[in-house]
Amino acid sequence: MNEIGTRGLALNEKLIFEHSRTGRRGFSLPELDVPEASLPGELTRDEMDGLPEVSEVEVVRHFTRLSSWNYGVDSGFYPLGSCTMKYNPKVNETAAQKAGLALIHPYTPAALSQGAMEIIYKLEQMLGEISGFPAITVHPAAGAHGELTGMMVIRAFHEKQGNPRRKVLIPDTAHGTNPASAVLCGYEVVSISSDGYLAAEEVAAHMDDEVAALMITNPNTLGLFEKEIVEICAAVHAKGGLVYCDGANMNALLGVCKPADLGIDVMHFNLHKTFSTPHGGGGPGAGPVGVTKELEPFLPHPRIQLKKDHYAWDVNRPDAIGRLRAFHGNFGILVRAYTYIRMLGADGLRRTSEMAVLNANYIRARLEPHYHLPYKQRSLHEVVFSEQNLKGGCHTMDAAKRLIDYGFHPPTVYFPLVVKGAIMIEPTETETRESIDEFCDAMIQIAKESEENPALLKMAPVKTRTRRMDEALAARKPKLRWVKEEKKN
Repeated sequence: MNEIGTRGLALNEKLIFEHSRTGRRGFSLPELDVPEASLPGELTRDEMDGLPEVSEVEVVRHFTRLSSWNYGVDSGFYPLGSCTMKYNPKVNETAAQKAGLALIHPYTPAALSQGAMEIIYKLEQMLGEISGFPAITVHPAAGAHGELTGMMVIRAFHEKQGNPRRKVLIPDTAHGTNPASAVLCGYEVVSISSDGYLAAEEVAAHMDDEVAALMITNPNTLGLFEKEIVEICAAVHAKGGLVYCDGANMNALLGVCKPADLGIDVMHFNLHKTFSTPHGGGGPGAGPVGVTKELEPFLPHPRIQLKKDHYAWDVNRPDAIGRLRAFHGNFGILVRAYTYIRMLGADGLRRTSEMAVLNANYIRARLEPHYHLPYKQRSLHEVVFSEQNLKGGCHTMDAAKRLIDYGFHPPTVYFPLVVKGAIMIEPTETETRESIDEFCDAMIQIAKESEENPALLKMAPVKTRTRRMDEALAARKPKLRWVKEEKKN
């Protein structure tokens, strides 16, 4: 097979401090031609010793080389399961960088922000059409923030009924942030076991008057659509509870299924997953929340309104949970998602999900003869294998590290927790068959190497600039600050 990963001109790089030489400058300024100002002592600091003294070319080369070490969706296939690291169309960037959108200040008066407010309003309308929810807020800043918002709305609703209730049910196939969001809202988490699918009968057995909500991910983290979701929602509603859906896997449902039609009461979207703008590097993100009509009064304020001839902010909302952040969403991400949806249209969004599901099942078909598949049900947008069939004492981490040598970012590993040694792969719709075949060829070769040369996997990666790290040591004793070493005579 043709390997993608090579060493090539993989230039190494010192710390910027190590380039420093006393007296070097990367700038040239004219002589000061105005009186020098004197600031009060409490507003100034002493001269900082040890800052690097480098030339312009050294600065440029330093950061250019560092940038070449990064891996992202513009570099290659990024198969992280449940994170939907799809390619980000550059038309989104063009739209978001328009001066009237990129440079608008959050405190700009509404009368001067009508274009931006129109984008927010229309994006909420489009997300409502896609999901079936009559009310959407784009206020939350990210997925987990959307989760927290949704659970706060649920608590506010129950408090309005006179009892906030005490418990939240969460299946073992839910996303890992779900329990944290429930606990932050003051709830006790009750875990429910499942065997790939959550059974409505099991949910009904756990339901009582103290359960505020069920938090479910659909499709779940095994890439399986919850086939009893309608019956599950009915069982929760029968006891006065609400159903929260983690919408991080919405990439499998666009144009195919509206979660609100299934009985879901609250759901957050990950605009930075489903609607492009992949969130590599830690952000930014956007986590809009959709709710049923009866929950709309509890959404955070301000809410955007369309008057006769203008848009306005509605802050007169006595039942609202309040503000969850200073401003109304990460606006640049909202612009990108708006552009993406308008570009694809209804047919394009449905095609997105169809291709994502097709790609995941193609990977499943190619790798199933070589990797253990713990759940045999038909996958949707992602597929989960395990380490069980690896030979020579090799584990998931060994295979993941070896994949780097073949030029691919590893998939999600050791999650979901219900699969021992999980290998979770999500190809998304943006990958070609050729790129998927190259990835599958590498995975198949790694499976063979575990039998023929397991020592190689345990040493991997072997082609990288830095070899395998001691991850326990790095976590316990990280070196986060440069300290100048004294020269020895």
